[in-house]
Amino acid sequence: MAGSRDLTRGPVRGHLVHLGAPMVVGIVAVLSISLVDAWFVGKLGLEPLAALSFTFPVVFSIASVAIGLGAGAASVVSRAIGTGDRHRVQRLATDSLLLSVLVVAALSTLGWFTIEPLFRAMGARDQVLGYIVDYMQIWYLGMPFLVVPMVANSLIRADGDSRIPSLMMVFAAIANIGLNPVFIFGLGPIPAMGIQGAAVATVIARALSMMLALFLVFRHRLVVTGWPGWAELSDSWRHIAQVGLPAGAANVITPFGVGVLTAAMARLGPETVAAFGVATRVETLAAIPMLALSGAIGPVVGQNWGKGEKGRVREALLDCFRFCLVWALVMAVFFWLFAGLVVTWFTDEAAVQSVMITYLQVVPLSLAGYGVIICASAAFNGLGKALVGMGFYLLRTGIFYVPLGVLASFFLPPVGVFAALALANVLAGLVVSRRALVRLDAAPRRSAAQ
Repeated sequence: MAGSRDLTRGPVRGHLVHLGAPMVVGIVAVLSISLVDAWFVGKLGLEPLAALSFTFPVVFSIASVAIGLGAGAASVVSRAIGTGDRHRVQRLATDSLLLSVLVVAALSTLGWFTIEPLFRAMGARDQVLGYIVDYMQIWYLGMPFLVVPMVANSLIRADGDSRIPSLMMVFAAIANIGLNPVFIFGLGPIPAMGIQGAAVATVIARALSMMLALFLVFRHRLVVTGWPGWAELSDSWRHIAQVGLPAGAANVITPFGVGVLTAAMARLGPETVAAFGVATRVETLAAIPMLALSGAIGPVVGQNWGKGEKGRVREALLDCFRFCLVWALVMAVFFWLFAGLVVTWFTDEAAVQSVMITYLQVVPLSLAGYGVIICASAAFNGLGKALVGMGFYLLRTGIFYVPLGVLASFFLPPVGVFAALALANVLAGLVVSRRALVRLDAAPRRSAAQ
């Protein structure tokens, strides 16, 4: 198969680097979109920036459904590649794209009709809510364009190629960033659209990316035409959903937790909400290498699990944990020294800058715990054990992150809340690292069809 790479031979660490390194570039490109959005929208004033901060957990939640479906597709496809069943690979890849489009189209329709009640429940006030509605109405209309590139990227990575998915993400980012100032501030015959322009730029960039994605999956020979019949289609959807639905739910858990904390911060004023929203974006940017590893480990463990190489799966997981620890230490030092400079790139508001600096000097100390969560969850998705991966996210967010953060918000200033969030990451990382290795050692190997 064009672009196929056998991940069951050669050094495991080498495969992680080969798949993960290009993903760093791609993820930088994707995450830069939200940061550049925040930078441009910040020029419009405090309330539009606060509105964009409110939208982040919701936007990320919906995108996480597509990411989860992509994870389900990549899991079953990578395990099928490990068994050498080419027809099964193509059938699963094709059916996963169709399923993802149907699911996300339904969610976008539901979301469009529930914008106001949802964001009011999150604590958005009237003037900020108006900006939110302007942004989300357009964003929801373009959401179906989001899912195809995401799932296509996952399929191509499952085939052992992370270079092309990275280039696709770079293309989408360049298009989005280039269009942002045109539609936000206007250019020539295009009027200034304000925060709506940020959403329009995203929709156009995603539409272009979708066309490219469809071309590439056909070129990789990962999809086939023709009706397979309801029996085969439903069988494919069942296996994809067994991983995709829990994986999608797992990806929604984190932004849901951020949404709960955003609501808790709302009573402290728009300055705190804006600072928290932008700081979490910067933190996500700092986590890029760990996110890249989480994208790389799925195909590695999937192919090796499909071939019965359990020892190589354990080796990959341990390598990821070690890297997360080292990278967190590097980022903690960086933000301790340069947080004051970083925040000036996003806002001139002194109150917002102060809260952002506090966050960036406290929470990134615990990035290793977050990295352990995302890598362990991605690994178990690759093994077809997505409920275990979802459990890791539930433990971090439901047991530690949200309870400690919300409790601290009632009694402590922002620095105390951020210290509670850092403690949550550390505790969750320690628990999950242990549980992941125990579950892996106890797990019998399952076939690609399971």
